[in-house]
Amino acid sequence: MSIQAADTAAFIKLVKHPLKFRLFLLSKLPSAFFAGVRVQSISEKACTVTVPYKWFSTNPFRSTYFACLAMAAEMSTGALSMAHLYKIKPSVSMLVVGLQAEYFKKATGKTSFVCNDGEAIQNAIAATIRTGEGVTVKATSIGMNAEGEEVARFFITWSFKAKK
Repeated sequence: MSIQAADTAAFIKLVKHPLKFRLFLLSKLPSAFFAGVRVQSISEKACTVTVPYKWFSTNPFRSTYFACLAMAAEMSTGALSMAHLYKIKPSVSMLVVGLQAEYFKKATGKTSFVCNDGEAIQNAIAATIRTGEGVTVKATSIGMNAEGEEVARFFITWSFKAKK
């Protein structure tokens, strides 16, 4: 079986395009689009995603709604996953199979979620292509406020499976 590597650089270029990724969000993830979830930076190894504190993302307790925080955390891990899967042959499916969260402070401003697990995600994808078996990765996304204080920590478990 011939394996074609993912075009990670091409995906990163798409995500960084000011209009194309927003159109993707609007069409595929409208809740994230309207909540203001945005990719701030992405590379092969790390991704930073922000969520603002604004009317659409708030709860009655004057903080960012936990689901909006979860969207940003998941996107920081999911964008890394998609980068390593973009145009890969054979294709590989991805699915969130677990989520854990710890909250430390009220999110009352812009929260930035950082995932540095690009290498682990890439290794899992390579393993499923090599073996044909499903592989899971528990990616960590840490949410920080503008003062650099940890607001929340999410653990998103992704399952990857090479398609036949």
